Amino acid sequence: MVSFDLNHVIESQQFDRDILELVFRTADMMKEDLAGDRKLAKFLDGKIMASLFYEPSTRTRFSFESAMRRLGGEVITTENAREFSSAAKGESLADSTRIINGYADLIVMRHNEAGSAARAAEISRIPVINAGDGAGQHPTQALLDMYTIVDAFPQMNNLKIALVGDLRYGRTVRSLSYLLTKYEGIEIVFVSPPVCRMERDIKDYLDKYQVPWREEDDLSEVIREIDCIYMTRIQKERFHSIDDYREAAGKYILTPELVAQMKRDAIIMHPLPRVDEIPPVVDSAPQARYFEQAQNGLYIRMALLYLLLKS
Repeated sequence: MVSFDLNHVIESQQFDRDILELVFRTADMMKEDLAGDRKLAKFLDGKIMASLFYEPSTRTRFSFESAMRRLGGEVITTENAREFSSAAKGESLADSTRIINGYADLIVMRHNEAGSAARAAEISRIPVINAGDGAGQHPTQALLDMYTIVDAFPQMNNLKIALVGDLRYGRTVRSLSYLLTKYEGIEIVFVSPPVCRMERDIKDYLDKYQVPWREEDDLSEVIREIDCIYMTRIQKERFHSIDDYREAAGKYILTPELVAQMKRDAIIMHPLPRVDEIPPVVDSAPQARYFEQAQNGLYIRMALLYLLLKS
């Protein structure tokens, strides 16, 4: 039987195929539990999760806090740690981590700097979950994304997955790329303007694991061959040049006309929030899975809390 031997959840590379399947089975259990008699409702009774978010969040923060409470645990939180915690007074991340170790059983951290969660984990006695670190990684988003893809395509055979939009600064697509190497028969199509190309480190990682990939500029040229389209928002806050942002903004919009050209059993995903890249009229399309994808975040995060704190 596979055991969950991770002390922290920091990056997607920590998850091999066996651990992925354990997390997904546990997420299935959580989904069934919420729909049934709630046998796990008090499993984490007496446990406390510290929700430490230095950047804004809706889905990630709320789903983690909901997950903890649905398992019977408690949450201590600050809405914006950069402004409303001792960080505003100059306290270091290391000192904040040490202090919170005395208050909670687990830390869920979102930070504006890549590598911040890893630094916190190095000195933390309690589990740290990376809920997004700047333009670095977002491993729990990648897990719920992979869970959504596996649910739609249980056999995972010969899938073409298009990652579209802000690939340079998008931590969600970076994190998902690592997990896609765990499955056979995957081909990745990077669709982005030149200023938002996927970074070389991800391409090298895919090459290492012999996952074929290619780059395209025009979404309409590949729309008919894709099984999963993963749209992303052009993140204005990550750009260092307004000219670069203007070059990328609004370039990829998944119109109803494009959706009509998709395979009937293809799926559309998005980490949300969306701006204009998926018009609301597309929400009723049979391929639209992004709200289901967001809901899966609750089950995956319940599973992680359960696996990290069950002992």
